[in-house]
Formats: sequence, structure tokens, C-alpha cells
Amino acid sequence: MPIWDDVLSDTDRQVFEAAGWGKSAGPGERPVLMVIDVNYNFVGDRPEPILESIKRWRFSCGERGWQGVAATRRVLDEARRLRLPVVYTTNPRRPDGFDLGVWNLKNHRAEEEVDVQGHKGNEIVAEVAPLPGDLFIEKKKPSAFFGTPLVSYLVALKADTIILTGTTTSGCVRASAVDAISDNFRVVIPEQCVWDRGELSHKVNLFDLQQKYCDVMEVDDVLGYLGGLGVGLFDDVWPPAREAAAKAGGLVR
Repeated sequence: MPIWDDVLSDTDRQVFEAAGWGKSAGPGERPVLMVIDVNYNFVGDRPEPILESIKRWRFSCGERGWQGVAATRRVLDEARRLRLPVVYTTNPRRPDGFDLGVWNLKNHRAEEEVDVQGHKGNEIVAEVAPLPGDLFIEKKKPSAFFGTPLVSYLVALKADTIILTGTTTSGCVRASAVDAISDNFRVVIPEQCVWDRGELSHKVNLFDLQQKYCDVMEVDDVLGYLGGLGVGLFDDVWPPAREAAAKAGGLVR
């Protein structure tokens, strides 16, 4: 049963079915993994109930975030095995908040320093931390694409698919997914690898993304898709993969 099934009305279900939405687009042949804002800001420094975690980390999604980290690690391990490019994002702000602009106006705790440049909150959690050579995007708005060189990197990699993991489902994940399909990249979202501070927001946004923009899949199905790909798809255009293949004695095209 889809995760959104218990919040979807019969009328909404009939409308989307009648209109033809929800067809699977299918993943492509050259996927890149994106890890959106999986930093301590969004999960806290330890697994604990969300209402406890947000006392110290105002962005935190609490325990559900750590569950998402564990699921993301499974996909990340497979991506590493295949030598796929991995892109990380985080969103540190200046101490005065100027670079985030009006976004600061929506939270009365915006003066807290957890998301200031150099703070631990901006660090990717150790369980899924970047390796040397991974792509790292510092963004100032929800989308990983807005005002960043991400599209140029994906073009250079000849990527056709983005596997989106991270947080929050209704915010940075959704914004990045919509921008990705706007640039004609296929998008796959492993359901267990994204999370939100609000259960309703999480479910409704996954439903809407599945209906109109991308494929929301079970993490096991995403792993099955990755398992059907060859190792080293990006070795010819991705220096870290080429170096890893050379060290392992593998052939580089």
C-alpha cells in the first residue's frame, strides 16, 4: 500500500486516475545519486523523538530522519560499488542571514546559529559522509539547482537520471525534483530514503511527486534497478571512478 493511501480521499484518487496521472516514467541508464541536506541540522546529533530533538536543532526531523539515514546508506553503498557519481548538498548561511533572504522570515527561531557557516549542523552525518572526490553543492535556496553549477556537472557526466535521497520531502527534495525534471532528467525517489518533519507533508508531497513528476519507489526496487547496471558506467567521464578502477586493476574505457 502506498504511504499516502491513508490520507488520500476517494475523490482525489478517482480524479488522478481519470486524468491519467501516476504512470511510471522509468529510470534511465546513467543515474547519479543525490544526498540532499543529510546534515545534523535535519536529524539532530542522535536518534531521539522529534519534539526533543527540535529543542536543540530547530530543523530536525528526529528519529524518522535517522531511519532515513540508514535506508540512504544502503543505496549509497550500492552506488559506491558501481562507482556512480554522488552529489551532496548542504545550506549554510552567513551569520547575518542575508544570503537566505526572505526565507528567514518564515521562522521565529531564525537567529539561532545551528545553520551558520562552520557550525556542526551543516556537516553531513558520519553514516553517509562524503568521500574525497564526491561533488558538494552549497545552496542558499531549497532547490539544489537554483544558483548552483549542478546542471553543468550533470551534463558533463552525461547523466540521465537522478536518484534523490534526503530531506525534507516537502521542501528541498521536492524543489530539487521539480527543477530536475524541468531540465529533463528522470528522477527516482526511494521512499524510505526521504523524510520530513511533518507526516502529512511527507505523504502528500510523495503522492504529488509520484503523480506528476517522478517515480517514488521502494528502496528494495531501487536497489534492484541499480543491481542491473554495469559497474563503471561513468569511468570515462568521472575522475574519482576512473582512479578507483585503476587502483583496483580494472579496465578504464
